Amino acid sequence: MHFAVAGNIGAGKTTLTNLLAKHYKWEPQLEDVVDNPYLDDFYNQMERWSFNLQVYFLNSRFRQVLQIRKSGKDIIQDRTIYEDAHIFAPNLHAMGLMTNRDFENYRSLFDLMESLVQGPDLLIYLRSSIPNLVKQIHKRGRDYENSISIDYLSRLNERYEAWIHGYDKGKLLIVDVDDLDFVSNPEDLGSIINKIDAEIHGLF
Repeated sequence: MHFAVAGNIGAGKTTLTNLLAKHYKWEPQLEDVVDNPYLDDFYNQMERWSFNLQVYFLNSRFRQVLQIRKSGKDIIQDRTIYEDAHIFAPNLHAMGLMTNRDFENYRSLFDLMESLVQGPDLLIYLRSSIPNLVKQIHKRGRDYENSISIDYLSRLNERYEAWIHGYDKGKLLIVDVDDLDFVSNPEDLGSIINKIDAEIHGLF
């Protein structure tokens, strides 16, 4: 089984990925944030480093997906290869932070990679309002995220909603996280697990 958790910055993807991995005894595949050599530079100078950052993420996630399928294990993945290509890269391009030439190069690379991979068996999308995202981002206090603007988060949210609306790679579960606290409240986590269980039974 290959499940993936998608959502905007601060939606709770990594936390939920870890909690679900523990519950189902699956292997979590987390986003490579700590070792990413471009993140600090990108947040300080987006226009200069946007292409490098996006190619780094694309390479990292393509490698992840190939390993997931090869391993034959039950894996839950924090963020998908599709989010970079449908949300983050086009957003940077639309904001004038990635050139046309770089964006076309990036899209061509993604199209090639996408033709070689399958979508997850189930995609869990964490839907969140902007105030909730801001609260979560401040709570975790990552230095490089201090400069993220409300406008940037709003643009990403709009693109996430558009992508999810047309998502056709497999089964989809949408979870509204604004009123959930799946870390401190076992009932909230339980309600998500119940929905996932219903989807799992539908996969067979």
